[in-house]
Amino acid sequence: MSQTVRPRARAKISALGTYVPPRLLTNADLEKMVETNDQWIQERTGIRERHIVEKGVATSDLAVEAAKKALAKRGIAPTDLDAIMIATVTPDMLFPSTACLVQHKLGAKGAWGFDLSAACSAFVYALQTGTQFIETGAHKKVMVIGADVMSSIIDYTDRATCVIFGDGAGAVILEAAEDDSTGMIDFIHEVDGSGGCSLYMPGGGSLNPATHETVDKKMHFVHQDGGAVFKYAVRKMAELCEKILQRNGFKGSDLNMFIPHQANRRIISATAERLGLSEDKVIINIDRYGNTTAGTIPLAMHTAMEEGKLKKGDLVLLASVGAGFTAGATLLRWAY
Repeated sequence: MSQTVRPRARAKISALGTYVPPRLLTNADLEKMVETNDQWIQERTGIRERHIVEKGVATSDLAVEAAKKALAKRGIAPTDLDAIMIATVTPDMLFPSTACLVQHKLGAKGAWGFDLSAACSAFVYALQTGTQFIETGAHKKVMVIGADVMSSIIDYTDRATCVIFGDGAGAVILEAAEDDSTGMIDFIHEVDGSGGCSLYMPGGGSLNPATHETVDKKMHFVHQDGGAVFKYAVRKMAELCEKILQRNGFKGSDLNMFIPHQANRRIISATAERLGLSEDKVIINIDRYGNTTAGTIPLAMHTAMEEGKLKKGDLVLLASVGAGFTAGATLLRWAY
């Protein structure tokens, strides 16, 4: 007996919510903490200020605030969610997962979830994971949250890293699109584990569990080879962006908006130049938030909406490179 094959629904982003803690850490503040200055930071990173949590505020707290805003914009209850994915490299604790904590704090009874760790690429990875649940028909409403409290793993005596990172979160709701005029089109993900030694936090896992020695050696902070990360990011972000556009029959000139991970202004500008994009088609808000890791792309989406640069049907490209190394690009048509 023949079987009817149900066509896959295209997933779309139906709502967005973001949150950053109110406390600001400016370049002027950092000048008092380490040997650096505002000009040096801005020339090399493009950052003026970043938001930092108060003591006792965790990743789950930022995630919940972003989630509440997304739910309010969509006009649905937490109990309407089928699954919650938290993209983060700074979970509240190793277990339970931050997704469990967020599910409980939201009151999202009936939803399941998990954390996804891919550093700065975690949001685009989680976005595609959630997309699969929608497109297969397994779920109707999936929440994806990119959230990190990077200040919890930064050594504020290390000027190579402390000037870069901030804290923040962004949440999106994924649902099935009514037709193919909006929603997710394609994605590319890559990892290159040979780059793991260039950006990592060596302490706290099964290899180097916490001891007085690991604390004294500052192994529970981010360690970075800035030059190696920069070279990889410039090459790989542009490479994946060109590849995903080409295989879907597009050119850079077809894009309405490029929303990249906010790691470094020079990386973003180099990628945009290679794609032939004018400044008005590129979202850069690193000056206000710094690198919030998994939070940067949803925060940049919010900036694009605030500035009136996104409309329904716009062709949008997301891209990220992170520790691991991890890399990813997502092509979609904006849904609202």
